[in-house]
Amino acid sequence: MVGPAGYVGAIRAAQLGKKVACVEMERAGGTCLNWGCIPTKSLLKNAEVYQMMQHAEDYGITVKELSFDFAKVVQRSRGVADKMAKGIEFLFKSKKVDYFVGRGTVSKDKKVRVMGLDGKEQVLEAKKVLLATGTTPRRLPGVEVDGVRVMTSREALVVEKQPKSLVILGAGAIGVEFAYFFNAFGTKVTLLEMLPQILPQEDHETADVVAKSFVKSGIEVWTETKMEKTELTTGGVRVTVSGKENKTIEAEALLVAIGVQPQLEGLLDKGLSLELEKGYLKTDATYQTSVPGIYAAGDIIGPPWLAHVASHEAVEAVEGMFVAGKKPHKVTVFPGCTYCHPQIASVGLTEKKAKELGTKFKVGKFPYRASGKAVAAGEVDGFVKVLVGEKHGEILGAHIVGAEATELIAEMSLAITLEATVDEILSTIHAHPTLSEMLMEAVAASQGEAIHI
Repeated sequence: MVGPAGYVGAIRAAQLGKKVACVEMERAGGTCLNWGCIPTKSLLKNAEVYQMMQHAEDYGITVKELSFDFAKVVQRSRGVADKMAKGIEFLFKSKKVDYFVGRGTVSKDKKVRVMGLDGKEQVLEAKKVLLATGTTPRRLPGVEVDGVRVMTSREALVVEKQPKSLVILGAGAIGVEFAYFFNAFGTKVTLLEMLPQILPQEDHETADVVAKSFVKSGIEVWTETKMEKTELTTGGVRVTVSGKENKTIEAEALLVAIGVQPQLEGLLDKGLSLELEKGYLKTDATYQTSVPGIYAAGDIIGPPWLAHVASHEAVEAVEGMFVAGKKPHKVTVFPGCTYCHPQIASVGLTEKKAKELGTKFKVGKFPYRASGKAVAAGEVDGFVKVLVGEKHGEILGAHIVGAEATELIAEMSLAITLEATVDEILSTIHAHPTLSEMLMEAVAASQGEAIHI
């Protein structure tokens, strides 16, 4: 699969005047566009609309006989993915990128053998090769994925029949998003996480807001819980867990969301061996692998496994190859976003990490319920938290939970990139009424200067 890293890298190389070929095993856009980011956001939007319609009376609107067609919800998602894939194919054509569909295998001399879907083989030759095959969902050993009783995120995106009950193993971004989606349409969801909190990479306070919201909506959230055994039954699955409680759960289906693993199968010819690091391709400061002329970017080189990071890495790698004097940099600051309800987004340091580093900082918080725009929109749950360096007042980190968090985080990402300070944020006029005002207020709160709390 060639996702954001692959197609973005191909287009950037074409913009630099290079002759480019992009090999994709299924369809342009890879996992993100076809089986990840884009189709899941379509499903989540459907869930959000359905839930909003259930509370239409809060807005003075009466809705009678509200219902949904689960198959059409899924069909809309597939339609969105199809439309976006066609868009990438159009970009390839307009940028004069040669596009091949098939399985590509790379040899040591940088030849790429492409086995097409029609069984015909072609050989491409290049001076430089960028590997961007990404990852695949990690599966449970000994448990067969059948798409009905046991699913990964891929099968969950096209499930034909909505399960009445569902156990989700893993409460990272993927598990949490699917928990919200299925619960919104009435599936009884049990969310299991081995670590002390859901969304383990996020700030503990923001993750706690999501957990409480989930429990309020009827999702069973079990943290510090380990799966011991999974059995297939006539009607679904039987899951035995240990931890805070030792018990057995029965459900119609199990969704495995325990992470990802690099897509290396069939990628390298027998005569080619690339150095690995923790199972992922190891690259140097220029994104070059252990074999000169062969580069890698995106999820295949390891975490954080985010589409926007993959795209950025690919651009850095390609510009490093072809732009004189360009020194690529490895990504260190990036936003993380989870599109459940409430949304959660973050960038930079958490309080825990800042303390581990011995960094002295101040914290500013501002609640959604103090925002005029949030109150007007009926979205009052959540808060903005900002970490500010104590000595220089620079923005160290930001954590948002609430409506449009994934859009709001961009300002704080830019602030960290530019090494913006408290004074610079506060001297920037934010439009009123907007949710973005909360960012300014949170920064002001770190100095004891917030106006509206």
